Amino acid sequence: MKRIAGSTWRSALRFSPRVLLFLASMAASSVAQPVAAPPANICGEVVTIATHDRTTTRYAFAQKPDAPARGGPIALVLLVGGGGVLDLDGAGCPRAFARNSLIRMRPFFHDAGFVTALVDAPSDVRGENGLAGFRTARQHAADLGKEIADLPSRTHGQVWLVGHSRGTISAANAAARLSGASAPDGLVLLSALMSGDASRRKPFVAQTVFDPPLEAITVPVLVIGHEADNCLRAPARLMGAITARTRGVRQQAVAVAGGPIKPGRAPNIADCGVGEPHDFVAQEAEVAAGILRFVEGGGY
Repeated sequence: MKRIAGSTWRSALRFSPRVLLFLASMAASSVAQPVAAPPANICGEVVTIATHDRTTTRYAFAQKPDAPARGGPIALVLLVGGGGVLDLDGAGCPRAFARNSLIRMRPFFHDAGFVTALVDAPSDVRGENGLAGFRTARQHAADLGKEIADLPSRTHGQVWLVGHSRGTISAANAAARLSGASAPDGLVLLSALMSGDASRRKPFVAQTVFDPPLEAITVPVLVIGHEADNCLRAPARLMGAITARTRGVRQQAVAVAGGPIKPGRAPNIADCGVGEPHDFVAQEAEVAAGILRFVEGGGY
């Protein structure tokens, strides 16, 4: 497992032209603030897909028209954690999870010429627990496969699944079960949930990223955690166990260091949200840049 401290990794890697343009634009801007509300220009077209049992699932399709791109832009399918209910409005903006790390990273993806598809929960999932135990279901994977299959007609490029926190369970489940035109071209897992709790009243709390058949995953796999992650469900020390089971043609596990919050606190369930290392607080730009390098064929 590779440890990334601050921005020292930049000098050791070769960048593609698109990522160089992205980094140059970031150098001219201030560091992203983790508590800032998403600007309107990161919202996008709302696309509705027919999914399981006569339900529908919506995603917000977004790109920056004047961003650099080679050929068909790569699409990143973004899956947030928690219950996964974004409650997208008519402009494609999330009413919930608006400060999630993946949503805060969207402007950086767009500036580099990537397309994003921010996926909401299906229309029959609107309760307190959201997707709950459905994240490991075959139907959930099939639903995501329909969204993946829809994107190439819009982008003519690769489609990657990117999950954060509980969204990593959905992403891994889909990558393990899908094939053909509905399968993703790669998988990125951030702050993966690797430790469940079977003693809890809600059975789905026991689910982890290890529940799907990870051995069936053969696409490139990038696993990113934070060495100071204080979330009881996402111990960074276990990330290597994910890539030990997946069979990706390229694989990398990265432990990010730095940020405003230092290691040393006792792990607990309260530190799994916004403002914590689990959410890559104040490190959105560098984590996004690492994802872009890996997706384009390099290393984080």
